[in-house]
Amino acid sequence: HMAYDFEAFQKFGKDQFDATSAALQEVAKGFQTIATEAGDYSKKSFEEGSAFVEKLVGVKKLDEAITLQTEFAKTSYEGFVAQATKFGEMYQAVAKEALKPVETAFAKLQAK
Repeated sequence: HMAYDFEAFQKFGKDQFDATSAALQEVAKGFQTIATEAGDYSKKSFEEGSAFVEKLVGVKKLDEAITLQTEFAKTSYEGFVAQATKFGEMYQAVAKEALKPVETAFAKLQAK
């Protein structure tokens, strides 16, 4: 009976280790995806900012400059909000995926 308990304990330890490893792999993969997305967003923002400056330099009247600035600010803000929402969803997805192996390990434990 003691040997069975020890084997069950060893298996439980291995299951926990496997679940933790899988969870950490999911987190690493998710953060890599988020980092890539952040880099892409930064590049896009820089390009949009550069395009705005080029347009602004070509403006001849103050009212045109104000309109251009207002449009750029509005578009930038909307883009930021959309990107922030996307990042929030990405972080939630990482957390959800990371918990799956742990939930599976606990479900196996409870089934015994």
